Amino acid sequence: MSDSVEQQLSLFRYLIQTRSFGDSTLRFLDSLLISKDVKSLVEIRSSLTQLLKSESLSIIHSITAETIHDKLLVLDFFVRAFALVGDLESCLALRYEALVMRELKSATIQLLQVSPLEWLNFVEDAVKNGFHEVSVKACENALRCIGNNNVQKLGRDAIPENLKANAISEITRLRNFALTSITSRSVQVQATEYLDRKTRERQKLDLPYKEKRCLASTSFRNGIKRQNMRKLYERQNLLQVNSEMQVRHPNLS
Repeated sequence: MSDSVEQQLSLFRYLIQTRSFGDSTLRFLDSLLISKDVKSLVEIRSSLTQLLKSESLSIIHSITAETIHDKLLVLDFFVRAFALVGDLESCLALRYEALVMRELKSATIQLLQVSPLEWLNFVEDAVKNGFHEVSVKACENALRCIGNNNVQKLGRDAIPENLKANAISEITRLRNFALTSITSRSVQVQATEYLDRKTRERQKLDLPYKEKRCLASTSFRNGIKRQNMRKLYERQNLLQVNSEMQVRHPNLS
C-alpha cells in the first residue's frame, strides 16, 4: 500500500476520532474506494473495514452516557460507512441496534417509534443477505407494530387498513422463510458434524488394521528374503562342493 493511501487512511481515522460524522466524511470515505487497480481496491477496502470495526466499537462504547439523538446519529453514520465498504453484516447489525434503541426509547419519546414499514424494509434486507436469526426477531417486532394502534396513529410510514392483511402476510412469509433457513442450516451443520465424526471413527478403526496389515506384509517380505537367502546359500554350497570334487577327481569331469 502506497504512502499516500496510508496518509488518507490516517486522515479518515482522525476524522472519526474527532467525531466528524457528517456527509463530508462519508464522501471522503467514498473517494478512498476509487481505485484503478483491483488488488489495491481490495486492500483498501479490507483496511477500511477493519478500521471501521475497531473505531465503531470504541466510539459506541464511549457514547453510552450521551443523548439518544447523538447515539442515533453515530449509529447512522457507521451504518452508511459500512454500507460503502461493503460490510453488510456490520451494516445490518448496527441498523438493527438503532431500531431496537428507538423501540426502547419510544415509550418516553413517541416520535422514535419504529414503523412497521421500517421493520419490513429491514427484514427484507436481512433475509436477502442471509441473516435469518435477526430477521425472525425483526418480523416479530414488525407484527407487533402493526397491531399497535399508537404506532398507526403517528401517521409516519403507517400501513393503511386495507393493506394490513397483505403486510401481515408478507411479514409472516419472510419469518417462515427465515425459520426454515435456520432449521435447514442447522440440519446441514448436524449432518456435516455427523459425517466428520464418522470419518474420524473410521480412521481410528482403520489404524490398527493398517498396522496389522503392515506387520503381516513386512513379515511376509522378510520370510521371502530369508527363503531366497537360504536358497542362495544352498546353491553356493553346492557349487563349492562340485568344485572340490573336480579338483580331487579330475577324471570325473
